Amino acid sequence: MNRRQLLRAAAALPAAAQLRADSAPRFHLRPGCVAYSYRKELAAKTMTYEELIHKLADWGIDGLDCTVYWFPDTSNEYLAKLRRTAQRSGVQTYNAGVRVSLCQPTPEKQQAEFENIRKWVDVADRLGAPHMRVFGGAVPKGATESQAIAWAVEVMKRGAEYAGSRGVTLGLEDDGGITTAAGPTVEIVKRTDSPWAGINADSGNLRVDGYNGFASMIPYATSVHLKASIVVEEGKKEKADWKRLLTMLGTGGYKGYVGLEYEENDAAERVPGLLADLRAVVRSLT
Repeated sequence: MNRRQLLRAAAALPAAAQLRADSAPRFHLRPGCVAYSYRKELAAKTMTYEELIHKLADWGIDGLDCTVYWFPDTSNEYLAKLRRTAQRSGVQTYNAGVRVSLCQPTPEKQQAEFENIRKWVDVADRLGAPHMRVFGGAVPKGATESQAIAWAVEVMKRGAEYAGSRGVTLGLEDDGGITTAAGPTVEIVKRTDSPWAGINADSGNLRVDGYNGFASMIPYATSVHLKASIVVEEGKKEKADWKRLLTMLGTGGYKGYVGLEYEENDAAERVPGLLADLRAVVRSLT
């Protein structure tokens, strides 16, 4: 390096340091919305996914967890149009929620569920969603929890291998059945042992001690749902402390979207305000 280059590089150091300071948030979190929040409207076709994307853009929400249950179809034409709408609106379709139940007791049923995963991974890939959430499913009658976990791991391993070949991460959601509690959810993902497998951690789905259960899932979290309420240590449901939850996430090293999932029937009235609250909390921590 000659003298002129050295002086130029030295002059750039203060600016580069300032840029790093200005651009490095405390936590790297982004507010999102789960399409399931508007399930009534989407099912009744009084709202389209495109219209929801436009609303989120107007409200300053960065991402959509695009629950696929009410897609009119999964043709290349439709998915390309939806992907273009999201891109031009500045909204990322960051997650796809699909009906997959991992806990299947026979090789034939496990193969069928793997095929289901493969089908929807291809849809997520065409949609531009880098993450897809799946469910553990009910424990089959007469089976033990240990057996059910092993069956779920078998399907999750195969699914994650295929998903990874498409650059899609599978997130197992803590949501009923074998994944009612945080413990089995974590065990399935740990035993899957894949860089393409994680947890879609939902703070509002845990039925006991929500904050501690949520904390145990954070090291494996690849996507996050927040609900308006949470079950506390005493077993009571109360308003969720989003700042506490997001601080736990950020401190635990999670980076990514935190999506509101609203489960009551008055979404049109409540969701915009809740999203404004979520956006404000995220901004206070980033």
